[in-house]
Amino acid sequence: MEYFNRVERLLGSGTMTFLEQTSVIIFGVGGVGSWTAEALVRSGVSHITIVDADVVAATNINRQLMATSATIGKPKVDVLRDRLLEINPQAEITSVYKMYDAETAGEFNLSDYDYVVDAIDSLSAKALLILNTCNSHARLLSSMGAALKLDPTRVKVAEFWNVKGCPLAAALRRRFKKTGIMPRKKFKCAYSDELLTNQGKTATEDTAKSYGKIAINGALCHITAIFGLTLAGLIVQDINLKSRQAQT
Repeated sequence: MEYFNRVERLLGSGTMTFLEQTSVIIFGVGGVGSWTAEALVRSGVSHITIVDADVVAATNINRQLMATSATIGKPKVDVLRDRLLEINPQAEITSVYKMYDAETAGEFNLSDYDYVVDAIDSLSAKALLILNTCNSHARLLSSMGAALKLDPTRVKVAEFWNVKGCPLAAALRRRFKKTGIMPRKKFKCAYSDELLTNQGKTATEDTAKSYGKIAINGALCHITAIFGLTLAGLIVQDINLKSRQAQT
């Protein structure tokens, strides 16, 4: 397909076929997950499921891909699905307007997917998704905390237990150690060790949906997008490696 001419020029027809056949599910399509979905579909990944229970709010416009003044009040997954299909009408984009938690987790067979992207904010839901994905056949990529960051050069990738300076990662590790239930596989995370503090608040923050967030913190588009694009990049890189290995 001409849409992906530049992708195929760089990675080759073999990797292009692998990209087209890869299946990815993304949990959370806010400031991180929405950019992951965009990068994947623009790279030729044709089977993407997006899961989120939230609607677009005015406070999302500063950083979330599909958030505009025209989409306020609409389910994020539906608006994002429409955008992704405008990029590649032949893609299979499934939108699931639902929260991932203990009640709904059984509705998702994570082994049906090649990759699971965790871009969830809720600590409990995030921990559950990590544990369940590590018990499946899918490969997990996870976003740690992307709020309260400003410096793009401090966004990094590390295996979960090697993530340093991220309060969310530390809270997850404490939770796993307290319960005694540990992820059965290693997985890579996008994170930053920068930690700023909020310098103000708006009148709307007390009424915003939190979905299990510990706090509502300030965040910037260039940081959340880098997190999301990094996760997409890790998937494309891994698919390219698999393609190369299959050719040898």
